[in-house]
Amino acid sequence: MRLLLDTHVLLWWLEGGLRLSGRARALIGGPRNSAFVSAASTWEISIKAALGKLDLEDENFPESLETEDRFAPLPISLAHGAAAGRLPRHHDDPFDRMLIAQARMEDLTLITHDKAFDSYDVRIVWT
Repeated sequence: MRLLLDTHVLLWWLEGGLRLSGRARALIGGPRNSAFVSAASTWEISIKAALGKLDLEDENFPESLETEDRFAPLPISLAHGAAAGRLPRHHDDPFDRMLIAQARMEDLTLITHDKAFDSYDVRIVWT
């Protein structure tokens, strides 16, 4: 399965995964699955850290996501930006709207705990 981690899911995984469901942990860590992290999530995490809302100990966390956690990076393309902008306004968080657009365009299943994603035509696994 090809997975896209919502930002809070990524943070929970990095904390040890105890806040994730057993199914979510198994899917993310499963050897036959590919887990992607969007540039939107690393952007959101960096902003929250800069505002003091999040303690980010590892300033090189994007690299460690690839090397230690074996997450695949998902860049933001021009087409992703246009698709996110065209989404219905069920959800106003621009980072989440980008994740929804990317999941739809790249045929990924989103792992999230955000019920607002229910309003979109996107495959979801709940945490």
